[in-house]
Amino acid sequence: MKHEAAGPRARRPLRAEALPGPGRTGPSFSPSWPASRPLCRANIARRRAPAPSGDSIRFISVVAAVVVVFALPAEAQQTELAALSWLSGCWASEGGEPGSVEHWLPPAGGTMLGLSRTVRKGKTVAHEFLQIRANAEGRLVYIALPSGQKETTFTLASAAEGAVTFENLQHDFPQRVIYRLLPDDRLAARIEGMRNGQLRGIDFAMKKMSC
Repeated sequence: MKHEAAGPRARRPLRAEALPGPGRTGPSFSPSWPASRPLCRANIARRRAPAPSGDSIRFISVVAAVVVVFALPAEAQQTELAALSWLSGCWASEGGEPGSVEHWLPPAGGTMLGLSRTVRKGKTVAHEFLQIRANAEGRLVYIALPSGQKETTFTLASAAEGAVTFENLQHDFPQRVIYRLLPDDRLAARIEGMRNGQLRGIDFAMKKMSC
């Protein structure tokens, strides 16, 4: 008896389904696959997902620790700067001509910005742009740019309630800038340093005024 070679098994044809809605141009074809099968595979994949390894957990812990370490100095800088809020405001020179003032903006964005002006015989004879901010090492510094001079930076030497001192011993004069808050809304500012082997100082008495 003659046997014919069995050919490949015929594949199950795809089921044609008409596209819904008006204006369709032709049928869409979808395989006859149970709709629930992909969901089952997804569930299996989720069940087989590997748990985080010990190395991964250690790496995440190290990253979190680094973030905390870097955040702490920034928070400390903001606290130090906020402690100088008593310096903010407008201060008029006592005994000076009208317009001889020093203005300080309150702490914001990691800085305090200041401006001073000296008036004599009705003319501005000197001015100065000032900053208090953290340097690259995270220490508070006082940056002064007087008219006709180069910018000079003084580093925080000491701070207490209502008093602050900045210092730069490499500068010729002054080497220290000092502010002290006094009763009755008064401010004492002083610059001092060594000249010819002797300590010299210049005092500035100021009183708070309306800005």
